[in-house]
Amino acid sequence: MLPADRSHVTVAYAQTLDGRLATRTGSSQWISGPESLRLAHALRARHDAVMVGVGTVLADDPRLTARLVSGRNPLRVVVDSTLRIPPTAAVLAGGAAPGTLLAVTAGADPMRVHAMRALGATVLCVATDGDGRVDLPALLAALRGRGIASLLAEGGARLITGLLRAHLVDRLVVTVAPKLLGAGIEAVGELGITALSNAIRLDPVTIERYGADLVLDGRVIYAEAAHEHGNAS
Repeated sequence: MLPADRSHVTVAYAQTLDGRLATRTGSSQWISGPESLRLAHALRARHDAVMVGVGTVLADDPRLTARLVSGRNPLRVVVDSTLRIPPTAAVLAGGAAPGTLLAVTAGADPMRVHAMRALGATVLCVATDGDGRVDLPALLAALRGRGIASLLAEGGARLITGLLRAHLVDRLVVTVAPKLLGAGIEAVGELGITALSNAIRLDPVTIERYGADLVLDGRVIYAEAAHEHGNAS
């Protein structure tokens, strides 16, 4: 069942066998192969919006379009608490700004807010969480209120971890490339889980091969939900 009070969230990312999104210097293009990259673009075309954190924009400057497949381009959402995104970013430049929403907090510089709106971007001021960053539940509720029923979150690690910690992820699509990096940027950070019985699970889950990569796709089950389901059965 789709959540009524927020956007339905799919998290999708590519990682190495040892769970890295990027090297320790931030290099991440391209971890996955061309077949799974095409899948990533197909996922974008099937969602109302695609979301990344500003760190991903600064590191990779993605366009966040579905250009490798036929279909619509989703609304681009950048979580950027203090509005660090440059006006030359691919999601803003070349006429792209009207299809981009920047989620900020009251701490964003008003002059920069004005400049981004002048480019044509939507700037949405969202409540802050305990760390002074964009409150993710509030953002998802605001996006749902704007008609965004389905949202694809692609990273980076802080955004992925924040969504999982807040139990806001409904579906997880993980591409695993047959590569090892050793030290690097981990895909998922601290989730506060200390017992295996509380691990986040995928159920049901499918595993398919795309070129040399394996793609795991499943519904996210949190420990509380699994416990409730067991009591009801």
